[in-house]
Amino acid sequence: MTDVLLTHSYHLPYDRKQLRKMQPYPPLGTLYAASVLREQGFTVGLFDTMLQAPEEGFAEALKRHQPTIAAVYEDNFNFLSKMCLTRMRELAFDMLEKAHHAGAVAIAHGSDASDHTREYLERGFDYVLMGEAEWTLERLTSSLIQKRDVREIPGIAYLNPNGEVVRTPTVTPNMDLALPKPARDLINVDSYRTAWREAHGFFSLNLIAGRGCPFRCNWCAKPIYGDSFHANSPDAVAEEMRELKERYEAEHLWFADDIFGLNRHWALQLADEVEKRQCPVPFKIQARADLLTAETVRALRRAGCTEVWMGAESGSQKILDAMEKGLQVEEIVAARDNLKREGVRACYFLQLGYPGERWEDILQTVRLVRETRPDDIGVSVSYPLPNTRFYQRVQRDLGRKRNWRDSEDLSVIFKGAYTDQFYRAVRDALHHEVDSWNRASVEPQKESLSLWAEVNRLEPSSRNPDATILREESNERFHAMAVEDFVSLKELQLRAGEV
Repeated sequence: MTDVLLTHSYHLPYDRKQLRKMQPYPPLGTLYAASVLREQGFTVGLFDTMLQAPEEGFAEALKRHQPTIAAVYEDNFNFLSKMCLTRMRELAFDMLEKAHHAGAVAIAHGSDASDHTREYLERGFDYVLMGEAEWTLERLTSSLIQKRDVREIPGIAYLNPNGEVVRTPTVTPNMDLALPKPARDLINVDSYRTAWREAHGFFSLNLIAGRGCPFRCNWCAKPIYGDSFHANSPDAVAEEMRELKERYEAEHLWFADDIFGLNRHWALQLADEVEKRQCPVPFKIQARADLLTAETVRALRRAGCTEVWMGAESGSQKILDAMEKGLQVEEIVAARDNLKREGVRACYFLQLGYPGERWEDILQTVRLVRETRPDDIGVSVSYPLPNTRFYQRVQRDLGRKRNWRDSEDLSVIFKGAYTDQFYRAVRDALHHEVDSWNRASVEPQKESLSLWAEVNRLEPSSRNPDATILREESNERFHAMAVEDFVSLKELQLRAGEV
């Protein structure tokens, strides 16, 4: 028998967009929980749903391990888990039923369980873990196995006999990251290596240098770490990079931190530690544009950084201010220049449809992309998650649908300025144009011309008259700008050889 069987609810084949990309990473947060439990002497099993079919596989794992506890412990370093996708929730509930059928105590942890605690408990989970929960899980496991009272354990939620949700105070964040290394030996590394090499010709693994983010963008949900931030030491990070390269044959790394390189001195020390070990590994990160100074970018490049994803979000300063991003458009431009100078790929996360965004603001976003020419972009629509100021702002305008089904959903689940069809058309045109910059043929430019023309055609008919932003003034003035500025027909026709 096993004390704890850990699993998570993200299954790659359930996510159309991510399945096409085929960039699977092990469930790092789940593996950290496993390492803490094992360090305290508990026996631990893992059912990894990333690449395995969960329908039958989890039942087989329960039969094989016969666990006292089954914990759906999400990988909170996977941004897809933070999106609270309904397909993940359905899988978590399915595994809950199987766990109870096998006689195990069922525990849930993750962004969705934290945001919808009552729903998870009423569905049947015995406990929901709140906040940073590795040590909470260890304490709860110890109490359950030894049949001690659990009611005073910090950081748990459960239903009392009256059906009321009881929440104990959450634990203090683990500021020094004093955790054993994630239990990577529990995963089938070969299956990840095969998937990566067949799709991309190299093998990438994930790791973290820090947890949390101190910035307070009002659309960003932080149910696990709140506004705290704590980083591992540069020498420990460099040593883990070396281990992943030498022991697991990783040829590339993805730092899953919400924000990387918050402290420029830390970045300089990391570069020194990597160079000291003479074991560089190419890696990509997420970082804020205003942190990407020339000095920091040089240090990141020395450490092995080859790609940076920035939350640019919008080319409109008005929208960045409405998001409480604390970022200037000029800082995005400067960061892109600094990265280009050092030969590091600069990539943008962009949002469409934030409340207050008008046609003029969309034009400014397209203009930012065209003028700075990022190496890649990711385009989404603004997505209100519970317990954010953004969610509170649009709560009255939410429909019955509150979560996306998968990461390709892109539904506007509040009364947005435009229809889903329009935002998807803008996304497709932006993606295609950025992709076309790296192709010499005129055919991609011709297709871009067609896609932007479709956006221009859709814009007037796709407006939502009930959206707040259209109640104050008409967009006709901005629509008149479209042919010359937004669609840039003359420029695209020249590229396509039509003029």
